[in-house]
Amino acid sequence: MAVNKIRLKGHETFILRDGWLTKGLMAVAADPKVFSKNHGADALGVGTNMAKAIRYWLRESELTEEDTKEGVKLTDTGELILKKDSYFEDDFSLWLVHCNLAMNAQKVTSWYTFFNLLESETFTKEELEDELEDKILQFFHVENVPKRSISDDCNAILNMYYRENEKDYDPEEKKVSPFAHLGLLRKHIDRYSRSQPYLNTLSADVILYILAKAQAKEHMDSLSIDTLVNGQNMPGKLLNLNRIMVNRYLDELADDNYLTVNRTAGLDMVYLEQLEVQTVLEKHYQKGSPCTN
Repeated sequence: MAVNKIRLKGHETFILRDGWLTKGLMAVAADPKVFSKNHGADALGVGTNMAKAIRYWLRESELTEEDTKEGVKLTDTGELILKKDSYFEDDFSLWLVHCNLAMNAQKVTSWYTFFNLLESETFTKEELEDELEDKILQFFHVENVPKRSISDDCNAILNMYYRENEKDYDPEEKKVSPFAHLGLLRKHIDRYSRSQPYLNTLSADVILYILAKAQAKEHMDSLSIDTLVNGQNMPGKLLNLNRIMVNRYLDELADDNYLTVNRTAGLDMVYLEQLEVQTVLEKHYQKGSPCTN
């Protein structure tokens, strides 16, 4: 995959903060034209740039879509989450948003690049900036990218997925991002490292959602375990999962008859049943008893 269209710093330097998705979903449901007046700042009770950021995060996480005549409206996914988990108490909802952002090469380019293309397991912020810039230039075939935008995106990624555990940390502080709770980044002194997520937050339904999205886009019914571990927009990359953990989740999904795993004669292939994205979501939220943050 290689596309030339990219977007950096669409977030106006604001990370996706705790409560923003709830605020945005409710505002759009109440008034599709909410962003037409002063970019929604008055209705949302935030500054103009912050309102633009909320609109951006809602759209690129596929919870809303733009309509030139009707304004902004909820997607089927957005409507379902507003109805079933409006306060994002189910970790599955956070994982869903994370996956949608990390899969979005054209509109959330740095997130896509960070989770799918970067090879370094540990890095300083400066090293991350250099590698992110190099990968974007190489993969998307663009001549140059603004270094300030790269720096701002790196700041946003690090602040969104990592939170300092300081003594005076206030869990009610709304400037933090709920995505730090997923456990995808850790830090020691000045070096960050990718980490396996907190598995108590990650249900097999997240992997099933990724597979359903892939099946809808690529129209495939089988793929190798190597692809699931190392392929772009696949569980291994998106979720920081090693081969052992990918196999564990595959076995769980196989037990529920969503797929078949064939490990005989070195095949290591996965054969998918017909998966529908919206059906996967609806079945998850019907279960109740979610993993909660």
